[in-house]
Amino acid sequence: MKQSLHKSAFLHIAILATLVALPFLPRSLAQGLSPYALAHKPPDAPRALRPFIGEYGPADAPYIVLENDSRLILRKPSGEQSILQRRSERDFLFPDPKAPVSVHFWRADAGSLTASSISIDNVILPRRRLGPEEGQSFHIQPARPVEQLRQEALGASPPRENGQFRDPDLVDLVPLNPAIHLDIRYATSNDFLGTPVYTQARAFLQRPAGDALVRTLIRLQPFGYGLLIHDAYRPWYVTKIFWDATPPEGKIFVADPTQGSRHNRGCAVDLTLYDLKTSQPIEMPGTYDEMSERSFPDYPGGTSLQRWHRDLLRWAMEAEGFTVYEHEWWHFDYKDWHEYPILNVPFEKLQFRQ
Repeated sequence: MKQSLHKSAFLHIAILATLVALPFLPRSLAQGLSPYALAHKPPDAPRALRPFIGEYGPADAPYIVLENDSRLILRKPSGEQSILQRRSERDFLFPDPKAPVSVHFWRADAGSLTASSISIDNVILPRRRLGPEEGQSFHIQPARPVEQLRQEALGASPPRENGQFRDPDLVDLVPLNPAIHLDIRYATSNDFLGTPVYTQARAFLQRPAGDALVRTLIRLQPFGYGLLIHDAYRPWYVTKIFWDATPPEGKIFVADPTQGSRHNRGCAVDLTLYDLKTSQPIEMPGTYDEMSERSFPDYPGGTSLQRWHRDLLRWAMEAEGFTVYEHEWWHFDYKDWHEYPILNVPFEKLQFRQ
């Protein structure tokens, strides 16, 4: 037992030393994520509280129920929030300065665990369905059949660009480090379109971005995490498929093909964390490719452990020159993206420098 405690203390000190020795504070730290917070991993949310976590009410002014420090927090549309004081299994009090507000969680039926609505001072607000549950994939109904969109995209041309660019130097990510794992959804039917768009389950980045990704991984390994890649270089025609398939309300989550994507330049990567011991993906506030507010990097909901994992990933990526996309916690652009041209080469036709 003493050896185990000594080992844990040593690892804790090593992590703190790594954080303190950073050459600069990444943006996520400047926004409030301190080295102390990163080194103090919160416990998972109590199982009894998880059925209540979510959003309730109208989409433009939702009430968010989140977990922090093993307690439920009610966040009002105004941003005001407070700890819910538990009175019974599903009854709570919101400690308003004027008068405590009663809060009750309703279930659709006796056999359901997840709350279906919330009653705040006798006003019932239905639960919002933002996306799939953990472990499932987000899906949309494509605007038109994907095969039709594919043929149109393959017959189209990327936008013309002026200026001088670096010669592309894409590298395969898997050989760079054995702790880089792949889960390329777009090579399967388990993606947001429900059908494959890639011919191969592979991931590539421009060499400087790939090297930076390895350095990111080295930062994360003392915490017990590896990197799970969902997507990296993306041929331009796939970007056009995504844009044409996505309804207007989801356009902020896909790139406009008339501008090109940083994925097309080989300088963007979609990824998450996985546990080095179990190889299982880590739970985040929202799921990959989910077109909802839960995808925002600063979304306040979910559990404290989910948010900690999301912020840890962001800290490590930003420390090595990546920037998170404002609408997707999993999408990171490398700092040199503007120096590379838009590419439209399918995976099977890529050529690599010896």
